[in-house]
Amino acid sequence: MSMQHVITSAVKRFKRTQRKGRGDSSGRGKTAGRGTKGSGARVGTYIRSGYEGGQTEIYRRFPKRGFSNFKFANRFHAVNLADLDAKFDSGATVDQAALKEKGLVPDTKQPVKILGNGTLTKKLTVVAGWYSKSAHDAITRAGGEAQNAKGEPFAFPKPKKKFIPREKVKKKAAEDETPAGEVPA
Repeated sequence: MSMQHVITSAVKRFKRTQRKGRGDSSGRGKTAGRGTKGSGARVGTYIRSGYEGGQTEIYRRFPKRGFSNFKFANRFHAVNLADLDAKFDSGATVDQAALKEKGLVPDTKQPVKILGNGTLTKKLTVVAGWYSKSAHDAITRAGGEAQNAKGEPFAFPKPKKKFIPREKVKKKAAEDETPAGEVPA
């Protein structure tokens, strides 16, 4: 057994505290480890994050740019099919409360998304906010039901139509032109 992991009786129980500002010979005299003069050397000071000593801070020197979708993102608690298969019996109804009770989700604040990792061999009625395509197929293949949060059968939304530009309309004036000097009959 190596000696580095064994606490011996030679080790003192409490480390002696450093006495700062008690003379130059102590090694922590004069400025007591606080550097030189300024607000950092004073007692009770608070220097907020981003403060640059009175100079205009970097986050104020540059304009705001860009856009973030962070606050608009849909967040879910993710649960895999393997977890459902292991924790629930056949014929059970799996909803947020049941998932929280089994310890698969930490709380009921966010909706649940069922992911298709693993196999499902039991017939379950699953109530969740969203499903992956593979999870939805696996639940229905096992004879179970996939429902949305309202308890209605879950259906994926129709794919959005992509914009297809129209073909350019040919001008009729070019076809109807008559040669110069002739009078149309």
